[in-house]
Formats: sequence, structure tokens, C-alpha cells
Amino acid sequence: MAAGSGTKAAERPYDMVVFGASGFTGQFVVEEVARAAAAAGEGQLCGGPLRWAVAGRSREKLRAVLERAAERLGKAALGAEVDVLLCDVGDAGSLAAMARKTRVVLNCVGPYRFFGEPVVEACVENGASCIDISGEPQFLEGMYLKYNEKAAEKGVYVVGSCGFDSIPADMGVLYTRDKLKGTLTAVESFLSVKSGPEGVCVHDGTWKSAVYGLADEDNLRKLRKKIGHAPVPVVGAKLKKRGFLFYNREFKEYSIPFMGSDASVVKRTQRYLHSELQETPVQYGAYVNIGGLGSAIKLMFAGMLFLLLVKFNFGRKLLTKYPEFFSAGRFTKEGPTQKQMDGTSFTMTFFGEGYSEGQDPRNGKPNVKICTEVKGPEPGYIATPIAMVQAAVSLLEDAASLPKRGGVYSPGAAFSKTKLIDRLNRRGVEFSVISKPEV
Repeated sequence: MAAGSGTKAAERPYDMVVFGASGFTGQFVVEEVARAAAAAGEGQLCGGPLRWAVAGRSREKLRAVLERAAERLGKAALGAEVDVLLCDVGDAGSLAAMARKTRVVLNCVGPYRFFGEPVVEACVENGASCIDISGEPQFLEGMYLKYNEKAAEKGVYVVGSCGFDSIPADMGVLYTRDKLKGTLTAVESFLSVKSGPEGVCVHDGTWKSAVYGLADEDNLRKLRKKIGHAPVPVVGAKLKKRGFLFYNREFKEYSIPFMGSDASVVKRTQRYLHSELQETPVQYGAYVNIGGLGSAIKLMFAGMLFLLLVKFNFGRKLLTKYPEFFSAGRFTKEGPTQKQMDGTSFTMTFFGEGYSEGQDPRNGKPNVKICTEVKGPEPGYIATPIAMVQAAVSLLEDAASLPKRGGVYSPGAAFSKTKLIDRLNRRGVEFSVISKPEV
């Protein structure tokens, strides 16, 4: 492996540790790391084999996860090459011991607002980088406020939202920018999720994060005041905000704003690229396609009930206790079946506009358009582990292309100069240009 090879690598027995490996998402991340390790064994990662371990509270559960991953990969066992570390998010000593042994921790223990900070703190204090798959803006921005300077001092990278939230959106905007000959100034993305006959289902961990996140929006505003960033300048024609529900002629269905962390993550990336690298900031709007009028009406009612209940303590208790009822079966405590995952895929389409080469974006209307897309398998438990593991590989392999200083970064800020998009393409999360710029 490239990054920090030599003495630094020799001091740390592992390149990666998957923390929370026996959790619902963690088990799929373990499987994906095992694939990356097999690729490393075939010489696809420079510097030889990937050294890794799994960490969590129960040795039996961790062993079972390794056995399951071996079976799914058609191997006799993973046991000999993968170590098992006992570690508890409530035990700071065990977290510090884990962080000292590895170069990168892949943190799968959420909701992050409750369990994320001790892991970030242990990693920063003990010189390990840290990646998570949080879609919780308050956690992500809170970690920036508290740990950015310390991480920079220690030369480590803390990169949040490295799953489906928000690598396709964040890297998709950068990909669109790089494919436009000229200056990209605004992008809207539209997410479509296709499911097979078994339908779509999400584990209720994601539901809990949404419940607590929406309940706490006031504190997010206060946190942003504390950070005190100057607004990102608007370059080119101002991107119009769309309504809560609108008919989308491109897709012939209704769309609503995407409720995840994509818009806030992309904004953080664009702020960094503008302030640190003097790049033109791109305005961004994130939307999701929801189908015909019937779906739109159902969703409006469910959404209004959700927003009402989330304001009250008893309402939040009801929402978290009965996710299946309040989400019309979309979120369950068991999570999706293998059949449901196999039948599900996503497409995120990006419509960009900007100014052709030689045109000044401060004058006149945008005169070029571009359409790109990111396509991939089931977002929550297939695409997310792929994105997380390839982000970790990029941290290890593309050290020379990372930001010069350590710190707390969004994916686009950390990986804009790395080979992350190429790595994702090879693993089935595919970036492509749909229509070339028209002037």
C-alpha cells in the first residue's frame, strides 16, 4: 500500500478496521473489504496485501460475520488473515487501542449523533484517519467544528458521508464539472430508485437518523452560526428553488426535494474548493422522483404526519417504535431481504448549466448545458459499502492527491483529485456523460 508506507505502516498492524462490523450495514462493509483484500492479493493495490480487522462488542458475532462473508465470496474462511478486536463505543480505552492499531477506521456504528463522536475523537487523538457513512448534517458539521484543527495538526483525515449519502451526489457534481468544457455554475440532481417485484426496504437505523435529525433542526442552525462561514458566492445565473412537489417533464413523474444530507455536503465541498483552491463554486439542488399523482398524494400525507409527530417526544417514540407502520413498509427492523436488494438499483441524473470557454460567468445567461448520471446497485447495503471501502482505499492509495493538510472533510473536498471515481466505476457505481454540452 502506498500512503505512509515504511515505518509508519510498520508501527500499525492494520490498514483498515471495520468498527461495528456485526451491525446490519457493517456486515456488508466486511464483505466489501474482503473483496478489496482479494483484489489487493491479485496486485490491484500497490504495496501488497491489505491488512485488516473487524471490531465490535461480541467475538461470536464478529466471527459469524467473517464466516458469512467468506461463504458469500466462495472462500473456505477469512479467519486466518483477518483479526477480531473487541471494542465498545462506550469504552474510550478500547476505542483508543483500536485507533492506534490501524491507519483507517471504517465506522459503521450509528445513529452517529449518539455514537459517532467517541470514534472520531479516538481516531484524531491516536493518529488514525476515520470514514463514516453518516447522512446526518448536524453530526458531520459538529465534527468539523470540534475536530478540524486537531485533525490537521495530527495529519489525519476525518471524512463523513462516504456512503450513498453523499458520494454519488458530491462526486457526481465534480464529475459533471470536469466533463463540461467551460465553467459549470449550477446543477440539479434527480434520484430514481427502481425496485423488483419484492419492492424496496431500508433498515430502521436510517429511519431513526431521519427522525432525530428533523427533530433537531434548530440546533443545526445554531451550530452553523457558531462555525460562522461566509456565504458561498453565487456565480452565474441564480439557480431557482423548486416547490415541495412538482411535475418533472424530463422524467414524466412528480419530484420532491431530497431529504438526505446531499445538498449540505455538496455545499461544504463547494465552499472548500472555492476558499482553498479558488475554484468556481457550483450551486446545487437535490431532488428525488416519486412517481405518479397517486404516489405523490400518499407521500404528502405520510410526510405531513411524520413532520407533525417528529416535533413531540411521544411522537418520536411512536415513529421509532413502529417504523414499518409509519413508513408504509419502507423501513423495517429486519432490513431488506437479499431478493429485495438484488432487485433494486438507483440512477442519479445531473442536469448542469454553465458558460462556454472564454465566456465570463459574471455576465449574461448560461449558454452551455450538460447531462451526466451516476448509476449503481441497491443504494443502502450494496452501493454504500462499495463507496465507503473505495473511499478508504483512496485515502490509503492516493495520499499524494489528498488535501495537503489533514482535517474534517466532505468526500468531494477530500477526494476531488484522487482516483475515487475510477475505483467506483470498476466496482459498479458508474459515472457517465449522457449528453454532451450544447451551446
